[in-house]
Amino acid sequence: MPIANGFDFFVQLHLTERCNLKCKHCYQTGKRQHEMSLAEIKLLISEVAGMLKDWGEAYGIEFSPSVNVTGGEPFLRLDIFEILNEFAEEGFETYLLSNGTLITSDKAKTLAGIGVKGVQVSIEGSEEIHEWIRGYGSFSSSLNGIKHLLNAGMEVTMNTTLSDMNAPYFMDIVKLAYYLGVQKLGFSRLVPSGRGAIMLNRMLKTEKVKELYEEIFSLNTNGFTIVTGDPVASQMKVPANSISSDATPYGGCAAGVSGLTILPDGTVTPCRRLPVSIGNVRRDSLREIWAASDVLNLLRDKSKYSGKCAKCGRWAVCRGCRAIAYAYSQAKGENNFLAEDPQCFISSE
Repeated sequence: MPIANGFDFFVQLHLTERCNLKCKHCYQTGKRQHEMSLAEIKLLISEVAGMLKDWGEAYGIEFSPSVNVTGGEPFLRLDIFEILNEFAEEGFETYLLSNGTLITSDKAKTLAGIGVKGVQVSIEGSEEIHEWIRGYGSFSSSLNGIKHLLNAGMEVTMNTTLSDMNAPYFMDIVKLAYYLGVQKLGFSRLVPSGRGAIMLNRMLKTEKVKELYEEIFSLNTNGFTIVTGDPVASQMKVPANSISSDATPYGGCAAGVSGLTILPDGTVTPCRRLPVSIGNVRRDSLREIWAASDVLNLLRDKSKYSGKCAKCGRWAVCRGCRAIAYAYSQAKGENNFLAEDPQCFISSE
């Protein structure tokens, strides 16, 4: 879910690497980790809330803290509702990311009662395509989960990871979203890392990304909104002459600018799909990580970027997808999270 403005601060908390599905394109490895306990997670929530409160008082900025709680599959944590309730009590706008297969009517009603703002459920296409990617029987289970959420009055975002496996059928996904009655349809690009590293050759060609995005943004969706956190997609509606030439980042990719990801064992990364460790909440202060991390400070420095992104006039509001840039560079034998986004089609003027 995209950051709405420059004062939002976004935390993505992965509760577990465990999952009941084995999706072909998953950016996670699925390896078991020593998960944080409920007590550790409560301390973390308090730390984040206190950090944002202090920042607000120090800089005169009213932050809008939001959290995406996910996994693996977050419903495999038996304390999921207690964790979500803790975030809500600390004033976070709380969202849940799930494959939807374990969401029952009772669970959906509990989520609504806690005050969870929305749930994102992944759907990759028609039943045949979805189950080729996510596994047999997963399509109907995910759709049932969506229906339970909608019946409970929840806001649902149906999200698709775009690759050459499903991009030709994206309009069928649009029709399905309309049929189900979800409020939002989201999309992101395949990141060839984790289990998905073997899917490198299924990434869309740059010209295909451009064609698909132009088609998506020309749609009249009749009642639901199409959303994306893709910084390249977001640039399609922004005139070049409206963008500040300032080299201080203030939009686009959240990595290093407006958010952090915390993995099940407490490892902190700049983004949920950028597997570069910048510390661990079990031993490090989040404030120190945010201020002093060499990785984060590199992400904020245009002069350290390479390729097209280094020369781009839209750098401050885009910077490409750092996760895709990193994964693609690794496929070429490099480890460069500051490389250009290989699927960017936007003019660098």
